[in-house]
Amino acid sequence: MLDAPKGLRLHIGLFGRRNVGKSSLLNALAAQSVSIVSDTPGTTTDPVEKTLEFAPLGPVVFLDTAGLDDEGELGTQRTERTLAVLPRTDMALVVTAENVWGHYEETIVNRLREQAIPFLVVMNKTESSVASKDRLPDAMRGLPMVRASAKTGEGLETIRRELVRLSPDESLHEAQLVADLLPEKGVVILVVPIDSGAPKGRLILPQVQTIRDALDGRKLCLVVTEGELGAAFACLKEPPALVVCDSQVVRRVALETPQSVPLTTFSILMARLKGDLPLLAAGAAAIGNLKPGDSVLMMEACSHHPQQDDIGRIKIPRLLQQYAGGELRFDMCAGKSLTDCPGSYDLIVHCGGCTLTRRQMLGRLRSAQSRGIPMTNYGVAISFTQGVLKRVLTPFPDALAACEPAHETRHDSQSKNRQ
Repeated sequence: MLDAPKGLRLHIGLFGRRNVGKSSLLNALAAQSVSIVSDTPGTTTDPVEKTLEFAPLGPVVFLDTAGLDDEGELGTQRTERTLAVLPRTDMALVVTAENVWGHYEETIVNRLREQAIPFLVVMNKTESSVASKDRLPDAMRGLPMVRASAKTGEGLETIRRELVRLSPDESLHEAQLVADLLPEKGVVILVVPIDSGAPKGRLILPQVQTIRDALDGRKLCLVVTEGELGAAFACLKEPPALVVCDSQVVRRVALETPQSVPLTTFSILMARLKGDLPLLAAGAAAIGNLKPGDSVLMMEACSHHPQQDDIGRIKIPRLLQQYAGGELRFDMCAGKSLTDCPGSYDLIVHCGGCTLTRRQMLGRLRSAQSRGIPMTNYGVAISFTQGVLKRVLTPFPDALAACEPAHETRHDSQSKNRQ
């Protein structure tokens, strides 16, 4: 309960051949026994995750992976799982034995460069050799590199400093979820429905993160259900600086919130934090082009037991079919990447991605773009079908500009059809 969500942690992957000391290095950096260590090659089979506070970077996830040179059919599967870690890797440690460099190291470095993942080469087990820089293979020269020993501790502090230097800017300067939208001591009303989908005794992660971000920014939060929104307005001497609501009650909240008060949704806040909000807003235009028989992929970052009135399986498909004027074909992809869903689709609707890192979410957006499939998210899609998308995007001018032409064209055509 006290841990930072994985989606807010910097993910650092360790890659290299078998038996070069990846697990030993991880244990040394973490100052605890995280991964099993053995002289037998191939001890690590599936990726091992370790969450910890890693000063000065803060909360991180270390990803210890299987050897890139694993052999046989099972070894090939392990290598595939190792490479599958790359989309959620923010930084990488390429671990190698002293002065050893070849096909496997070149391959992983090229993959890291292709995906713009900063990396550091760590020559491990220096306690067992007497190498010098003059003996470095030519391919290693010019690469960011540290000589280290997980056994003696040599180079560990240098690795820490280099990871700070290589880390993405946002990891040291955390992006704000809502606080930057509010004036000093500004009041935000958070509208949180308590329905069958709400976890007993708790709030869902986007709501918790929004409250925490507002408190970190020294803002004032008033949390109510949709039934108490009117009472919340009445108890304030001045209008709030912002209202944030669950997407499922956005139409009702929009009707009860004065036009002079900015309004948005938790899902749209998450889309701005984790992805590309203007791109997701533009993707909503595809909803206006849906016709009966079209295919829609519903994507969720995590797998969970679906509720009776599940938002991704029941509620949004129902809204999209009502908007399209007939039945659509839906596939659900939960807890998987887009590469695991190779079908042809007219639209992808993704969840808020609260458990994903920003890199993972942007990777999914790029993957959809490369396949020519428009992509939006749950909150944007719901607001579009409820006719309030422009209203909830008003706090975000870039996203509003991205959605406006298609939004107006669609509603103009609907008006003509009704006449």
